[in-house]
Amino acid sequence: MSLNKPSNKPLNPNFSSGPCSKRPGWNISVLKNSLVARSHRSKECKKKLNDVITKSKQILKLPDTYALAIMAGSNTGALEAAMWSLLGYKGVDVLAWENFGKDWVIDILEQLKIENVNTHQADYGKLPDLNKVNFNNDVIFTWNGTTSGVRVPNAKWIPENREGLTICDATSGIFAMDMDFNKLDAITWSWQKVLGGEAAHGMLALSPRALKRLETYTPQWPIPKLFRLASKKKITKGIFEGSTINTPSMICVEDVLDSLNWVESAGGTDSLIKISSENLKIVEDWVHNSDWIKFMCEDKNVRSSTSITLQIKDEWFNKFSEDEQKDLIKKVVTKLYDEGVVHDINGYPKAPPSLRLWGGATVQNSDMKTLLPWIDWAYNSIKNNV
Repeated sequence: MSLNKPSNKPLNPNFSSGPCSKRPGWNISVLKNSLVARSHRSKECKKKLNDVITKSKQILKLPDTYALAIMAGSNTGALEAAMWSLLGYKGVDVLAWENFGKDWVIDILEQLKIENVNTHQADYGKLPDLNKVNFNNDVIFTWNGTTSGVRVPNAKWIPENREGLTICDATSGIFAMDMDFNKLDAITWSWQKVLGGEAAHGMLALSPRALKRLETYTPQWPIPKLFRLASKKKITKGIFEGSTINTPSMICVEDVLDSLNWVESAGGTDSLIKISSENLKIVEDWVHNSDWIKFMCEDKNVRSSTSITLQIKDEWFNKFSEDEQKDLIKKVVTKLYDEGVVHDINGYPKAPPSLRLWGGATVQNSDMKTLLPWIDWAYNSIKNNV
């Protein structure tokens, strides 16, 4: 490993896994037409909100029969709205192999107190056995584990003729990975991930099967207003047409419209998937030639191309305790930050000691290539000065 400090830096230092990098070429002027100081109920604001819904459906090629709404609370708010509104009719199978999946387990067991629950868990870097999932129940899973770098390989494990609903947290996968929406009944995401938008707003797509559940079933628990998609088994249709349950930020709306326009100009989701896949390949080639770093997810078939999560395999490093390892990684990250190279690549706080690079399409392939020698240099510098 070379000790020489690289001479070139990434043009964009933002590799955070959320909120993620803005699109290439973004600048503050894209917000100049924001409808600030206007009521979100006005005709003009509702049109922009509906444009977000319409453009998202078109770009993603969501089935025409699916309804899409803008929700409060980012992806978490959207996913919990789906759980509070749809669950309880059947038993639940929930998959958890990283932090956010484990949060959904807590919601189901401790908040909603559903009794017939099967949990399918796996350690960080692993995927549960998908063949053991019972689709007679409602099924909740994360498409891409943002904190572990592990994703489901595809939707082939989900049957067409399932009895239960499939509820998918897709926030760090959608727009960056090929997804069969016909296998998913509730799909949630936020603007701040692959689109490089701003925080606090989520999206919730519902299939005809999920919509029918809203019309035929009322949960036994109270549903907070922010999660309320129907009243007395009558769907609140306005939510899916540009009205929102609470007040949105029209600045954030303007920003995500810019993101969606960028996706269209870049060639749609196929182009974004290609860029993200190439980012992963760049890192894979680097890891293959490295004697000190490895992927948290060893199985290439389920390795994330967005939340690229890395662990240190160096014998010198692994003689330290977990707390000491996290401190050493923090020193590497700080050194890179102080050099003005990269921001926010420390692993998730509750995950094992790790580094995490965002590989979504707002990060250009050239910047990913430029970053990696700097990580080599920073690690080696810390190692030789401890």
